[in-house]
This record gives sequence, structure tokens and C-alpha cells, in this order.
Amino acid sequence: MTRPFSLQTVLDLMQARTDEATRNLARLIASEKDAKARLDMLLGYRDEYAGRFREAAQNGLTQREWQNFQHFLGRLDDAIEQQRGIVAMQVRNTAAGQLQWQQQRKKLKAFDTLSERHFASESAREMKREQKLQDEFAARSKDRPER
Repeated sequence: MTRPFSLQTVLDLMQARTDEATRNLARLIASEKDAKARLDMLLGYRDEYAGRFREAAQNGLTQREWQNFQHFLGRLDDAIEQQRGIVAMQVRNTAAGQLQWQQQRKKLKAFDTLSERHFASESAREMKREQKLQDEFAARSKDRPER
């Protein structure tokens, strides 16, 4: 009879933790992607607004309009810098999440290997037991007188 794997509970726990690390990494990757998309949007909007500013400047601007354009471009630049910081933080978080996922996967693989070894050993033990039974049956068959 095959014995159960004594560390099955730990293996199940490692699998659950690996699954959670995988979901967390997926969330981190999505957050990083969103942060980069926002940065790209801000950069595009800044380029577009700077283009409008150059066009308006060629056509002549009042001092008030010039100040408004400059003020708004400054605010866009601030938002871009802030978003770059967010992107950098998200990149670090994703890298940390990836490291955590790799470590968790490594632990899971170790317990999985132990499980495979256990079941291979149990299978070999079971095959030996069956072979012994067959050998005993064959030996008994030879010992019986024929009729």
C-alpha cells in the first residue's frame, strides 16, 4: 500500500503561496504598464500643447497668454516628473515582486521534487512487493503435485 507524502500539507501551502505570488506579480506588471501609459499620455499632451504654444507665439501672444502657456507647461512638466517617479517606483515594485515570485517558485519546486521522489520510491517499493508475491505464487505452483 502506497504511503501518503508526509509533506503534502507543506507542498499545498507552497503551491498556494506561489499562486498568490503569481497573482501579485501580474498586478504589479499591470500597475507598471498603467503608470508608463500615463507617462506617455502626459508626454504626448505636453508635446501637443508645446506645439500649440509655438503656433500661437508665431501669430503673436499677449503677455497674459504667454504667461498662461508657460504656467500650464510648467504644471505639465511637474506632472511628468511626478509620473516618472511613480514609474520608477512601479519598476522597483515589479522587480521585487518578480524576485519574490522566483523565490516562491524555487521553494515549490524543491517540495515538488521531494514529492516526486517519494512517489517514485513508493512505486518501486510497490513493484518489489508485487514481484515478491508473484515469485511466492510461482514457487507454490511448482511445489504442488500435478493431478
